[in-house]
Amino acid sequence: MTVLVYLMGASGSGKDSLLDALRYALPAGLVVAHRYITRSADAGAENHIALHDDEYQQRREQGLFALDWQAHGCCYGVGIEIDHWMAQGCNVVVNGSRAHLSQAVQRYGQRLLPVCLHVSENVLVQRLQQRGRENEEQIRRRLLRAAQYANGLPANCQRLDNDGDLHETLSAFLRLLAQPVPANIDSITYQKVSHE
Repeated sequence: MTVLVYLMGASGSGKDSLLDALRYALPAGLVVAHRYITRSADAGAENHIALHDDEYQQRREQGLFALDWQAHGCCYGVGIEIDHWMAQGCNVVVNGSRAHLSQAVQRYGQRLLPVCLHVSENVLVQRLQQRGRENEEQIRRRLLRAAQYANGLPANCQRLDNDGDLHETLSAFLRLLAQPVPANIDSITYQKVSHE
């Protein structure tokens, strides 16, 4: 059975870095999906496909997204091509939103593997300061959201720590992906939040 690996993590947890590293170390039969986002292609670190608002809405109305949601003033979508890839025998990794996990559970049920990327507060502070995109107040708010995020993680989420070296996290992720899918994925319970 092929699975959809639904990677979640608070802002600054390192999802984009992990997915970029994964693209260079893909095992056979694994695909990393790009998200379609209504923001500029050069905004932020994520390797995404930029769409204008009207183009996004047109694709949504035509049913071209397997998953879609809104967050941070942007629209996010994962294309229906992932269903084709899974039908062809590939496992697929997507950059998901915890606030919209229920949509993925509803669509993929037992084929969904939720993975929660975790970073300790001290490491998160360092990373946010190093990237230099937020002031101290914005960092404080991100830390608050990260704490709320950690408190509402799904019970069946596979936790992946990302405090150390990225290569160590990637190795742990690859080991996780090589394991059988846990049972009862469709019974995930979660606390819905308003941020990604």
